[in-house]
Amino acid sequence: MCYKVYAFDFDGTLTTRDTLLAFIRYAKGDWRFLLGMARYVPLLVLMKLGAYPNWRAKQRVFNHFFGGMTLTDFDALCQRFAADNRHLLRPQGLATMQQARAEGARLVVVSASIDNWVRPFFETDVEVLGTQVEVADGRLTGRFLTRNCYGEEKVRRISEHYPHREEYKLIAFGDSRGDKELLEYADESHYRPFR
Repeated sequence: MCYKVYAFDFDGTLTTRDTLLAFIRYAKGDWRFLLGMARYVPLLVLMKLGAYPNWRAKQRVFNHFFGGMTLTDFDALCQRFAADNRHLLRPQGLATMQQARAEGARLVVVSASIDNWVRPFFETDVEVLGTQVEVADGRLTGRFLTRNCYGEEKVRRISEHYPHREEYKLIAFGDSRGDKELLEYADESHYRPFR
């Protein structure tokens, strides 16, 4: 093995909470957040029960709040969100990233969150593999361009970006069911390491 790849989940692993809800609340305010989420409670319950796909529920909520927004405005909002919410990052997680950086390892954040708001939290040497949004004529369609980066999709994304598995040691960090496959795929796994 020639090099190391450190792969970190974002929500709950590097952050203290889910950033989708935090981002919506930040973007829309408490009142619009609560009204919008109330509309989707039945769907979210079905999702938790396994009767409705995770990605579809997430896409419908995302479309409700951000469909039709210009990409320029969305990216500016994502930049502000990251700048104003650095307190969401776990210090131990950042310290581990810094240690990996000092070792010369490659750093990857692999997340089901939208990569537009994940990327601004990190330095440019951190690769972000997140869920990507579809854009048409400069506006968000409200749909996802890629599969929701959850479960097996995390392994697929890592394999796509680092295809020669024999050339590197994969060290993975996660905290939930969505990270199970990635943690199993890694050479070294850390479950809920920064709590």
